[in-house]
Amino acid sequence: MAEPLIFPGFDPVALQLGPLAIRWYALAYIVGLLLGWGYMVWLLRRPPHVMSRTDVGDFVTWAILGVVLGGRLGFVLFYQPAYYLSHPLEVLYVWQGGMAFHGGLLGVVAAIVLFAWRRRLPVLAVADLIGCAAPIGLLLGRIANFINGELFGRVGDVPWAMVFPGGGPAPRHPSQLYEAALEGLVLFLVLFAIARFSRARFYPGLLTGLFLIGYGAARIVVEFFREPDPQLGLLIGGASMGQLLSLPLVLAGIAFVLWAWRRPIETA
Repeated sequence: MAEPLIFPGFDPVALQLGPLAIRWYALAYIVGLLLGWGYMVWLLRRPPHVMSRTDVGDFVTWAILGVVLGGRLGFVLFYQPAYYLSHPLEVLYVWQGGMAFHGGLLGVVAAIVLFAWRRRLPVLAVADLIGCAAPIGLLLGRIANFINGELFGRVGDVPWAMVFPGGGPAPRHPSQLYEAALEGLVLFLVLFAIARFSRARFYPGLLTGLFLIGYGAARIVVEFFREPDPQLGLLIGGASMGQLLSLPLVLAGIAFVLWAWRRPIETA
């Protein structure tokens, strides 16, 4: 029997500039936002021109606030409410880790609605652009999870299973890479093809719905290979918290697609 793979043991610090240490996770956020900004600007070279290049650049600041505040509060409320109720000041200790995608998504949704309202932009059309760019950040974020050796998978006997620090001696699925592939690369390519080679952007909300369906379905599938959060375990019907939070995203995505399909914009 072949020896299991051993986690490479990456340095969690990507760049050390004197006393300033930039970690892989922070770098993933920064690069993801910059690439997402560039991709949205590229998409806007073709009609419909729902926002300007300046609007895209300004929204990046709103997106950062939405992701960080929403992601942190989501982790606190969804995954460790009892702990943070007893240690309320630690809610502010974001440098210790603890972010939740579903909370970050809600934060970005709030940012989109408020930003579009202030700039008098079409909310769903703006959301479509952001939904197309979001998988870039998801891809990089999951790769950073892998580099950090966190959020590893369940014990498995596949040839590429590996022993993670903190995961015991048994080899486990590298579920972070599964998520990077499905939530990031595959979802990006699907949305890119639809946005580029169809008239989907003339149906505001359609790409948003497809993003929600794609992310929710990918997360539900990968959760079967990902180790459940130790403080929660498996919940209703043997489902993980990630699956329970992702199911409403799929249903909401279907609703967005049905809504958008009946309400195309007429301007070219």
